[in-house]
Amino acid sequence: GAVDRELYVHRKGATRAFPAGHEAVPEAYRSVGQPVIIPGSMGAGSYVLRGGAESLSVSFGSTAHGAGRLMSRTQAKQEFWGGDVADDLEREQAIYVKAQSGATVAEEAPGVYKDVDEVVRVSDDLGIGDTVARTFPVCNVKG
Repeated sequence: GAVDRELYVHRKGATRAFPAGHEAVPEAYRSVGQPVIIPGSMGAGSYVLRGGAESLSVSFGSTAHGAGRLMSRTQAKQEFWGGDVADDLEREQAIYVKAQSGATVAEEAPGVYKDVDEVVRVSDDLGIGDTVARTFPVCNVKG
C-alpha cells in the first residue's frame, strides 16, 4: 500500500512554481501564485509566469529555470564570433551589447540557447506555469 513520507525536492536551478493559495507562496503573491521568471537568450527576452494549478501534481511545484543551453560554452566560442553576434543584434533587433570580451558574448549568443517561447509554451500547456508577461531586451551587459 501507499506510505506517507516526507521528501525534499532539489530543483538544481529549476524554479519553484507553487500555485495560488499555497501557504509557502509569499503572502503578497499568494492569491495569484509564485512569481516565476524564465530568462531567454540575449536576443529573445524573458517571461514572467505564475505558479500553475498543476505544478504540484505534475512537477513537484517546479518549472524550467530558463531556455537552457543547446551547446557548451567551448563549442559556442568555436561557432560564434562575439563581435559579429553584437553587430547582428544591434543591426537586426536594435539590441545593444556591452561586454568585457568577445568570448563572453560568443558564449551567450542567441543561437546557443533553446527557444524560450517553446520552453514557456510547454510549461503553460502542462499547467505548471501560467504566462503573465513577455519582455523584450534593449541592451545586454556581460561582465
